[in-house]
Amino acid sequence: MSSTKQFDIIISGAALAGASMALALSKLQKPDGSLLSIAVVETFPISNELPKSYDARVIALSHASASYLNELGVWPQLKNDAMAIKNIHISDCDYYGKARLYSEDYNVSALGFVSEMQAIGNAIISPLKQSRNVTFFAPDSISEITWQSEQVSVQLSSGESISANLLLGCDGGQSVCRSQAKIDSTVSDYQQVAIIANLTPEKPHNNRAFERFSEFGPIALLPMTDNRCSLVWTVKPEHVDDLLALSESEFSAKLSASFGQWLGEFTTIGKRFAFELKLVQANEQIHHRMALLGNAAHTLHPIAGQGFNLGMRDVAAMAKHIKQALANNLDIGSYQVLSEYASSRDIDHKQVIALTDSLVHLFSNKHTPLVVGRGIGLKVLNYVTPLKTALAQKTMGH
Repeated sequence: MSSTKQFDIIISGAALAGASMALALSKLQKPDGSLLSIAVVETFPISNELPKSYDARVIALSHASASYLNELGVWPQLKNDAMAIKNIHISDCDYYGKARLYSEDYNVSALGFVSEMQAIGNAIISPLKQSRNVTFFAPDSISEITWQSEQVSVQLSSGESISANLLLGCDGGQSVCRSQAKIDSTVSDYQQVAIIANLTPEKPHNNRAFERFSEFGPIALLPMTDNRCSLVWTVKPEHVDDLLALSESEFSAKLSASFGQWLGEFTTIGKRFAFELKLVQANEQIHHRMALLGNAAHTLHPIAGQGFNLGMRDVAAMAKHIKQALANNLDIGSYQVLSEYASSRDIDHKQVIALTDSLVHLFSNKHTPLVVGRGIGLKVLNYVTPLKTALAQKTMGH
């Protein structure tokens, strides 16, 4: 058993939220002028760049998330792999009703961007590996957390022991930090499954993102590089096996029948993946000398593409509060600092979760008055500027 290694901050998880958190904190100075010492614990090896794949998973980055990645210095490396969303088409295939959002109406070059997760990860991990004040424990995992008055001690499965003033749980929906702290979660099972795949349409996507409400469930198509699109098709669990079993041509036909001919036929269908959809909310965002961020705190339905962006705003807010605490010579793991962080995030969390949850129930419902109402609602949204602007601002992450 090795002696305990002391750090200022331990981050559990080196996926996008954890890696972004580490990069943001790696630049901060303590009152004595030294940099924060940061330990990052990650279950998987911190790999070199992986080769590109047609089937790469993607993330919709809001305008605000892209701006924050620019602040962190990683956007120049990432921007060539990111496809701009210049307009968003929202429509209902059952009734007339549509809304359109255009980037030029809001004086931005893009409402958001679509980027492969691997490209984002590479852009963040690359400078982190060069940071002398960041130590990776990977592949490794947390086996036990002991909370003490002045620090948090973490036992790793490798036998290493580390401690810090603050532990940040950026370790996803199955958060070890959350479970070790015995923080309960509120779970809403939507009884829906997302079928995710990359595909190539017959027509150019022209930087358009689509949210189309079909009889099976919402269909989102996001523009990617090489004229690919990322599909998220929300369906009932009983339809999943049949849709996954279809041949490429059969799946293309079924998708076209539900989505329509906005992009023509789908000429290539990549590998299909299926994920159960649930809303998971940690009942507490903070614990003694610990905070939960990103999916560890809230896992959302993908209908509005808000999950990753909400997590990035968690990261930005935590970095801001720690920077202020350091400037004021405060204990960064103190209840005062963490409670101020939690309070600052409360309204954003509630608004985004409420928006996402209401969209799921409104657009996954065949009840005729609701279907007619949402068609009218989309028309109203399209022509009432304040409503449309509010939706655009939320989409852009502002």
